[in-house]
Amino acid sequence: MIEKQGGKLVFLLSVPRSGSSLLTAILQNHSRLFATQEMWFLLSLYDLPQSHARPYGGTGILRQFFKGMVPPQVLEQASRSYALEIYNGLLEGTTADMLIDKSPRYYTVLEFLDRLFPAARRVWLIRNPLAIVASFKKVNQLRGGHFHLLKELGSPHFNMKMTDITVGLFRYAHYFATPHPLAYPLMYEQLVANPRMEIEKLCHFLGIHYESGMERYGNFANTPQSSLFYSMGAGDPFVMEHEQAHQNSVHSWQHLLSTMEIELYCRSIGARLFRQLGYGEALEQAEQMTGVRFEDDPDVELLSRRTHQFLQQSGFEWKAAYRMLEEHDADNRGFMTNATRHAAPHNLARMDISQVVSDRRIQSLENRLAHSFEERNRLIEQLQSYQRPSQGIGSRLFARKLGRWASVVLSSIGKEKGGRT
Repeated sequence: MIEKQGGKLVFLLSVPRSGSSLLTAILQNHSRLFATQEMWFLLSLYDLPQSHARPYGGTGILRQFFKGMVPPQVLEQASRSYALEIYNGLLEGTTADMLIDKSPRYYTVLEFLDRLFPAARRVWLIRNPLAIVASFKKVNQLRGGHFHLLKELGSPHFNMKMTDITVGLFRYAHYFATPHPLAYPLMYEQLVANPRMEIEKLCHFLGIHYESGMERYGNFANTPQSSLFYSMGAGDPFVMEHEQAHQNSVHSWQHLLSTMEIELYCRSIGARLFRQLGYGEALEQAEQMTGVRFEDDPDVELLSRRTHQFLQQSGFEWKAAYRMLEEHDADNRGFMTNATRHAAPHNLARMDISQVVSDRRIQSLENRLAHSFEERNRLIEQLQSYQRPSQGIGSRLFARKLGRWASVVLSSIGKEKGGRT
């Protein structure tokens, strides 16, 4: 069973095309582990309060409900409860008591994951950034999709794949920058070079015993568990072409990418990130192939633009250079050694109820004020469109009344805020 704070839950984190499908195909063979090819559903929970247009309408009502009526703590508690029902429901009827949530774009909601499930383990799957780009190119060519690095990387238009290979890499690099007892970095190249040894070490981190042969995932292809795993049809389309991990794609970037693509991408993410991730040798090879010595620093303007584009499109909120569980106690490192001992989240029942009520009233008044100004401006525009010289005095008087009406609302908000401080 997945525990309230995330005990026995494992997040497999990486940017897309990092080999997470391969690793998940291996892990789901263990009798105590449940995994599907993709989940992603925590993204939809975090996305719930956003003001997306819906065919049945009510966009403004939903926005006011989530942002004006429902306190953030209540929404997070509800999200946690919903996720636990899903996770534990998936475990029912299986031999597994632990669950792997593999969702590559969880880099967009790292703060949310920490708040919901601080005691969950995190496996960070790392891969040579150039190999990631090459895999994107290969898969999109196979599927007839679009991945034109030279054209799209620096484009002013939003592109999620370009966000993955730039912002996503840096988000994970910052998040895992400090060693943590609940975090486990695993390099893709080491996994495919020595699958059994790496899986044995990973099982030890997860607190389970390695089961012989689990890394040879092809041997499990016809089992009911694997049939369920592959039923989603998501993830890497090339995984089932082999029965076990192989090293064929480790150096394929050298012939899949042009020298212009290599140069542009290395300049964009900078040399420092390669060394930080453990790919200094790949960086040297890229410099030899292109004849360019790459600067340490990334293209800051590009990263800033890609970050702004995503946040603007999604309505999400990020902390700059956010690190794993940074909001918790200063003594967090020793405290988290036993994952199940992590402090429970803030309990709404312990909050000052008058504070909650005051916050809701203020938010409600602010929402009403916003609509009041919209209505005021609409009426003034309507008056001006019909205005004739003989009606000038009456129109101005009416506009003043509207102004006083808005001032009254503003005054009420000021009183509410003043009473709270």
